[in-house]
Amino acid sequence: MYAVIRAGGKQYRVAPGDVIRVESQGNGAHGHVQFSDVLAVSTGEGQIGKPQSEARVVGEVVEQGRSKKVLVFHYKRKKQYKKLRGHRQDYTAVRITEIAFDGQKFTAPELPKSAPKKEAKPKKAATVEVEAAHEAKAAKAPAKKKTAAKKAPAKKVAPKKGKK
Repeated sequence: MYAVIRAGGKQYRVAPGDVIRVESQGNGAHGHVQFSDVLAVSTGEGQIGKPQSEARVVGEVVEQGRSKKVLVFHYKRKKQYKKLRGHRQDYTAVRITEIAFDGQKFTAPELPKSAPKKEAKPKKAATVEVEAAHEAKAAKAPAKKKTAAKKAPAKKVAPKKGKK
């Protein structure tokens, strides 16, 4: 199941669970954004149709930020004219949670609130032995002597030429 929506002058193909970056939308109502401009809807049976009834795509705001800087450089040759400007577009990252069409609702699975951290795996016996051997070898080796920094050679001054 997917839908084609229009947001910010661009068209996006979205499915439940997708995360898209659209032009800045604001926070919406309690972090939810509704896209009512749905251009096409496809069900899982291979049918694509233009929604004649009310079709609705709902998403939740994941993040808001600014994209990378785009440099705009104007230049005219032989006229000493150069102008450099930068632009950063604001965006809103939206996770599509629901597509509703013709009385059917397709929802995305819920994300876990907090993912448990992975525990460190115990090391194999062979790697423990190798690490112990490296540490023992480092302990036996004498510390290396540091060499003194070389001094720059003194400049030779040429004798002044004078009157005879």
